[in-house]
Amino acid sequence: MCAQTSIHDTSHITYEGLLEGNKQFIANALDSDPDFFTKLANGQNPPVLWIGCADSRVPANQITNTAPGEIFVHRNIANMVIHSDMNMLSVLDYAVNVLKVKHVIVTGHYGCGGVLAAMSNKAFGLIDNWLRHIKDVYRLHADELDAITDDTERGNRLVELNVKENVYNLCKTTIVQNAWKSGQELSVHGWVYSLSTGQIADMKVSTHNNDNMENVFKFK
Repeated sequence: MCAQTSIHDTSHITYEGLLEGNKQFIANALDSDPDFFTKLANGQNPPVLWIGCADSRVPANQITNTAPGEIFVHRNIANMVIHSDMNMLSVLDYAVNVLKVKHVIVTGHYGCGGVLAAMSNKAFGLIDNWLRHIKDVYRLHADELDAITDDTERGNRLVELNVKENVYNLCKTTIVQNAWKSGQELSVHGWVYSLSTGQIADMKVSTHNNDNMENVFKFK
């Protein structure tokens, strides 16, 4: 649930056009490497799991200049890591225990409509149940956020805090903690992407163990 106004004119995009675009993609790929699809079909070995926002303006491969097969991707509204979300947990489990990724990155973006909606008192419908988790992030940091008078700045700060809290949520999962316990090489990170500049900001919350986690969340 992100901003409604697009910087691109999408009126030219049609169903048939997407299929034609696929043909052009195939032609371009084979032109650069005749074995492109043969290699791709042989399997995947991505070193990174990306947990990002569903926003169409934040494509993981494009903004990191990576190719198909190099990033395993899970996306949802506002890049949330929720302990009861079996979709996210299934992706995480497969990425960590089967693909053996070395990095999991929670990536938010400034101007996220889901985060901005959670800051409001408006009811949107079914999605309110999802946004409540972001409201909990606001509650945890209410003193800091309420002190920010500018709405845009407050929204941007909540985006950052939401990423940080979801990195922490990621570390709480048994999937990540068991990987660390077994000695598996796995690091967790938090990023925020700027739609206006294209730059990624590292939130400096990277970790590769549960040493700094509150004891109640640690699994022995």
